[in-house]
Amino acid sequence: MKNSYDIIIVGMGPAGVSAALYAHRAGADVLVIGGESNALDKAEKIDNYYGVPKGTSGPQLFEMGVNQLKDNNIDTVEGQVVSIEWYGDFAVKTVENLFTAKSVILATGTARRAPKIEGLKEFEGRGVSYCAVCDGFFYRGKTVAVLGEGEYAAEEAAYLKNLAEKVYILTNGQQPKTVIDGVEYIGKKLAAVRGETTVQSVKFEDGSSIEASGLFVAVGVAGAGDFARKLGVELNGSNIVTDEKCATNIPGFYAAGDNLGGMLQVAKAVYQGAVAGSESAKFVRSMKG
Repeated sequence: MKNSYDIIIVGMGPAGVSAALYAHRAGADVLVIGGESNALDKAEKIDNYYGVPKGTSGPQLFEMGVNQLKDNNIDTVEGQVVSIEWYGDFAVKTVENLFTAKSVILATGTARRAPKIEGLKEFEGRGVSYCAVCDGFFYRGKTVAVLGEGEYAAEEAAYLKNLAEKVYILTNGQQPKTVIDGVEYIGKKLAAVRGETTVQSVKFEDGSSIEASGLFVAVGVAGAGDFARKLGVELNGSNIVTDEKCATNIPGFYAAGDNLGGMLQVAKAVYQGAVAGSESAKFVRSMKG
């Protein structure tokens, strides 16, 4: 498989598939990356979407969408995206590969929720961060911790390792999915984040604690808000802000579906995907002159 495309779509649900179909029919060279858990996995029956037989389940609808991509010869990759960066073109990194594109459409659904740990919410912006690229600079030469067990946590820790004096990965009782050299892993369950005006330590359920000036939350897989925040995309809370063309404030970067908030329905996701796919294809044509 090649590594350079006109458009990369992150997310293989209704918004992502719709975006891919419209961009492909507009003549764009498209890659769709997805396969992680999505909202359709939890839908037992979908009886309110046009043309779907009564009793169709969420997973069945998801499979129908993936088959549409294959029937239209649109390239797909099953995997987890761990970072999106911009270097003139967009660089989309998965666990195993790096792809580039002129435009990106983010269709990953709603952002995940942080675990309920005492002090986590209270210290947001005062030592608790959700973006190593955004805030890592402020912790040069200090001790920091990353909360998470997966590839996303490892990506954040690898970035912080070049800045901080010491980096912990706190898996909160989970088994780590990957190991980064030079980072200390602690598997104990977290109890609280402590400090006065800013974070000073993290306490575990067994009563022990570690000193840390910052705690970076990277639980599970990276969500839409995580990618957007790193690129400087405007957010409204955890929702991505777009115009009526599903364009963000970053040229070439579009978003569609549940990550925009509002009515969390397949019908809306499909419509926004169609708009984002069409507009992204127009953007690519303008870039090519």
